[in-house]
Amino acid sequence: MQPDRSRRDLARLPKAHLHLHFTGSLDVATLRELAALADIPLPDTLVDTEALSVPATTRGWHRFQRSYDTARLVVASEEAMRRVVSAAVANDAREGSRRLELQIDPSSYAPHVGGIVEALEIVMDEARRSGQQYGLSVGVVVAASRLRNPMQAETLARLAVRHAGDGPGEVVAFGLSNDEEAGVTEEWSHAFAIARRAGLALVPHGGELAGPEHVRRIVDSLHPTRLGHGVRTTEDPALLEELVSRGIAFEVCPTSNVHLGVYESAGDVPLRMLVEAGATVALGADDPLLFLARLTDQYELARDVLGFTDPELADLARSSIRASLAGPTEKAEWLAEVDDWLAEPVSERGDGPVDGRLEPDGADQYR
Repeated sequence: MQPDRSRRDLARLPKAHLHLHFTGSLDVATLRELAALADIPLPDTLVDTEALSVPATTRGWHRFQRSYDTARLVVASEEAMRRVVSAAVANDAREGSRRLELQIDPSSYAPHVGGIVEALEIVMDEARRSGQQYGLSVGVVVAASRLRNPMQAETLARLAVRHAGDGPGEVVAFGLSNDEEAGVTEEWSHAFAIARRAGLALVPHGGELAGPEHVRRIVDSLHPTRLGHGVRTTEDPALLEELVSRGIAFEVCPTSNVHLGVYESAGDVPLRMLVEAGATVALGADDPLLFLARLTDQYELARDVLGFTDPELADLARSSIRASLAGPTEKAEWLAEVDDWLAEPVSERGDGPVDGRLEPDGADQYR
């Protein structure tokens, strides 16, 4: 049987975006504006047209972190924080996203706005406002950093619990980000226990720069609801089978995997292996500012490089919606919209919808 080559508009495919970092969500134009407001010069590497690409080594990670930290310097006021949120929501809405779960470590921005409570409340308030403006459901993920003391993570977990809820802009999950090789995973278990007892979902990073043995420690110590990245779980079939059976979802960011040197090319990203193993997968953009690829680009990569057909892409979108922390009524509505997208007629040539809009061929940007 020949595969379905129809090419519906992926920017109109309803989907959920579950792996997006706060400052990393920026586009270059907004970064320039914020830098001008803060009177901070930016290095060419942050504003050129070349995506950051580093080897999967400690030195490579440090280069990535320096770039992120430099960008974060311009987010130095309440106005700037609100701009980050509103831009993230607007960009996701343009890409057909129905749900955004935006991740932030509020302690990184606290010095500019009076404290971690104020920083988080600014993000939550703007998430509510922007979500209403753009018609997007937005949840907030509070994430601790592996580069900071685990006791600080406990403080953040308690903060997340105090602001937890299922309404617009409220905290829906607690995570752990930054260099997977830093610190001792088990030392963050107390913070995760605080969040778990309060009913928050748990979404630590793992299984990208570090291998399946690291995933095992995360699963045993932190009991994740979803795993940020998790692609290297495929190196241990028994572990992958276990995670699938336990219903742990994977937030897969293909462009990030390539530009952080985890895989040599996009064709090596084991997205199909995860799907064929029965995993719940949600594609994410991770840090569009540094990798110059947003959410729809991940679906285009799956189509153009990994050979996913439109029905398979619709399944990925459904998977992202099911893995989200939105309510059941919203999920049912969005899943029905995915069915509607798939039911759209396409031209006989299979190069786009009948209204004449064509999809760009984005394969080259991933090689």
